[in-house]
Amino acid sequence: MTRNRLIAALLLSFIGTSGSVHAAAAPDRSIHYRQNVFGLIGWNFGAVADMVRDKRPWDAAEVARRAERIAQLSKLTDEAFPAGSDSGAVTEAKAEIWTDGADFKVKLDDFLREADALAASAKGSDVAAIKAQFGKTGGTCKACHDKYK
Repeated sequence: MTRNRLIAALLLSFIGTSGSVHAAAAPDRSIHYRQNVFGLIGWNFGAVADMVRDKRPWDAAEVARRAERIAQLSKLTDEAFPAGSDSGAVTEAKAEIWTDGADFKVKLDDFLREADALAASAKGSDVAAIKAQFGKTGGTCKACHDKYK
């Protein structure tokens, strides 16, 4: 019985310690999460941009696949800016994200809506419409970056 109590006490102390370590690391972990999510969005967006700008041949299947990824990844951004993640590791996020949260949320919602519209348009065959929607989606990125990055 003593051995079981010792094991339980060690597990509880580990859980308590790991919780403290996790809490202390949360801003850096949030920043890391945020940078990875937006890095993946940028990776996919860049590939589509090259096709939209005729820097590489148009591949409708690849555009549709990457547009769908962008739409799905955009949904991960809602938890990328928790309170307290404005400092810690190197971040380009401006403090206004947290001081003007309502406007930031509007801009983030605009991005989510346009990313979904890009994925929907990329399922079709109207290249001009896809390119136009790509421009709208990119415009939401720019609007946010201009003010908050």
